[in-house]
Amino acid sequence: MSSSAAGAPLLAAQSLSLVRGGRELFCELSVEVYGGQLWQIEGSNGAGKTSLMRILCGLSRYGFEGEVLRSVTPLYLGHQPAVKALLSPRENLQWHVSGEGLYSNEQIDTALARVGLCGYEDVPSHTLSAGQHRRVNLARLFLSEARLWLLDEPFTAIDKQGVDETQALLASHVDGGGAVVMTSHQPLQVTCSVHTLNLVHGVVS
Repeated sequence: MSSSAAGAPLLAAQSLSLVRGGRELFCELSVEVYGGQLWQIEGSNGAGKTSLMRILCGLSRYGFEGEVLRSVTPLYLGHQPAVKALLSPRENLQWHVSGEGLYSNEQIDTALARVGLCGYEDVPSHTLSAGQHRRVNLARLFLSEARLWLLDEPFTAIDKQGVDETQALLASHVDGGGAVVMTSHQPLQVTCSVHTLNLVHGVVS
């Protein structure tokens, strides 16, 4: 937590603990996320990163101890891209953002172009590669007005250019007063400062 952060936190986790299969994944984790911050959750495979992300976004409501408070509705992108195979990329985005607002085909097509999918707007998504599925999912970031982004391994299955463009987008979102909480096995190379939460050691910095 930054002592100089202004206003109320967008997200606050208090004394989170989780036990799965008789094994303690994390214990007494507390963190506050403010606008203008990027947080990276670190930990080895099986450390509980995805479980923690699902708790933070509200998808997991039971089975853990502690409390999560959110002052805004977050945008959550899970580890597996939620792309329906029978829908086109444009239709997938229309379906995903329907709860946030109405977006025109032009806005959606612009978002798809930003992630390198110009010309793929109307093809069935089952014909796309894994990396292209990930790009359809990432296009939601260019449409959403959510201040808080919760991203679980957003760089999976995308190439270096896609990683660089996504990291630039994250920095731009944070610089504009938004906040990001994310997991990634790749080192971040962003222009904004990065706070870390290490699940293995329970260290917040």
